[in-house]
Amino acid sequence: MENRGFFSARRVTWLAILLALVIVMQTFGGAINIGAVQLNFTLIPIVLGAILLGPIAGLILGLACGVVVLMQVMMGLVPFYTLIWTHTPVVAALTCLLKTSIAGLLAGLIYKLLVSKNPYVAIFVASAVVPVVNTGLFIVGCVGMWDAIITIAGGSSVFGFIVVSLVGFNFFFELAVNLIVAPALHKVIKLVDKKF
Repeated sequence: MENRGFFSARRVTWLAILLALVIVMQTFGGAINIGAVQLNFTLIPIVLGAILLGPIAGLILGLACGVVVLMQVMMGLVPFYTLIWTHTPVVAALTCLLKTSIAGLLAGLIYKLLVSKNPYVAIFVASAVVPVVNTGLFIVGCVGMWDAIITIAGGSSVFGFIVVSLVGFNFFFELAVNLIVAPALHKVIKLVDKKF
């Protein structure tokens, strides 16, 4: 993306497209629920926004994702979070809003830091940062929701429940998808952008 002001027509257009994609994907199937786990494909446009448009765009896209998730939680559409919401609504809301926002912001900052050294490494590291930070902040949020998770986990180990049931498969799936899809889409977008 050309480095004109943040509000150039091209950048605003890309941000609008990615923002619409985040909202539509998160609302209508960008996430697949498997028991308590939610596999989230919406991280891909957040990564793309952070790479193509910078850290502020990553933050905006991450926040949009968090707002949609929070609305779904408040309506009872995300089973695990809905249970947490009834016990610790403030921590659940902060977790929803902050984890993808900070992940998008950090991906953009890290990409900017690394792109001059090696653009390919920068793309892959930024693609990995979003699921890593998203999952890490989810775990931090779980610490704040410990009592509620004890209730949900039943008799099992709470830490084991968090790591195995909530994070394990979900994290590795999101990481793999981001490392494969985000760089590939970035390449396509750059080719299309160059052509037009």
